[in-house]
Amino acid sequence: MPTAPIIRLRSGHAVGPGCPAFLVAEIGNNHQGSLATARDMVRAAAACGADAVKFQKRDLGALFTRAGLDAPYGGPNSFGDTYGRHRAALELPGEALAELKILAESLGLAFFASAWDAPSLRLLVGLGIELIKIPSADLVNLPLLRLAGETGLPLILSTGMSGLADVDAAVAELRRYHDRIVLLHCNSSYPCPDAQAGLPVMDLLRRRYGLPVGYSGHERGLGPTIAAVAFAPVVIERHFTLDRTLPGTDHQASLTPDAFAAMAGMVREAEAAMRVGRKHIFPGEAAAALKLRKSLVFARDLPAGHVLGPEDLACKCPGTGITPMAHDAVAGCRLLAKVRQDEPVAWEILAPALPAPGAATETDAPATALSGF
Repeated sequence: MPTAPIIRLRSGHAVGPGCPAFLVAEIGNNHQGSLATARDMVRAAAACGADAVKFQKRDLGALFTRAGLDAPYGGPNSFGDTYGRHRAALELPGEALAELKILAESLGLAFFASAWDAPSLRLLVGLGIELIKIPSADLVNLPLLRLAGETGLPLILSTGMSGLADVDAAVAELRRYHDRIVLLHCNSSYPCPDAQAGLPVMDLLRRRYGLPVGYSGHERGLGPTIAAVAFAPVVIERHFTLDRTLPGTDHQASLTPDAFAAMAGMVREAEAAMRVGRKHIFPGEAAAALKLRKSLVFARDLPAGHVLGPEDLACKCPGTGITPMAHDAVAGCRLLAKVRQDEPVAWEILAPALPAPGAATETDAPATALSGF
């Protein structure tokens, strides 16, 4: 299977096989509709190791029916008495997103957003974003997939709430435009139980489509996200909040700045731990082996000419002499010189045992010292 191409962003970030995971702080609507809060969140994301911030954009008239907008919406997570007013209270206008893009890029972050409808996608492209996120909810939205593909921008496609047949169709449609596509494995439950994270699915997606794969985690903690590094994600996305106690379902599955910073550090540590793929003895191990492993030594004082038996040998530290793995080769040899207890065994003073008197031999040549046998 050919290696997927590396996506190089205008912001200087590289996304793809062999690159460090592209860490995305998904701000979404956790700013609660406040531009000031959104600014604080962008700054916090930059300070805690994120490579990018991601927002969400919705055009309510294009996204919802009139009945959906007018539906009563109460409860502790409501920002309005109807669903339309609730959603409107959480929405930032295009001008605010433009300002946040400038701020994010000034801090070295890539800036992008999920477009939930065609007008929002056009608005984001007009802002000059460098990649597009297609949310799981729109993996089956054929017109929006086509509009995203026509932009020519790199695409990140979340695969939550989808079966493989749905993903097959979406990938086939997007590939009509280009292959700069990253598939994000995720479970769209908020929060996602650890037992439903399904991390091995990342390998399945990579084999099935030959595309780079990432992980979008909606779990409460960090364990599944860190474990995901073993499956070589090119993108790791976690929802981001300043306060998990704020109203709204996303906050429960979001990371605070301290938690995101801890995750970023552990991801980089885990990536380092995955770099070596073959059995190798490192210098530190070799030094430890000299100290901790054992060598063959003589168990007691012995005269020259003595034929060694197992009782004449001991295994003791340090490991600077003949390895105990040679025990059976040494036992049965004849000493060419006398030795003292705990003296290291040396090949130079060992020779094959003399044959018994009258025993037939293959050669009449005299016995000689062994040489590293």
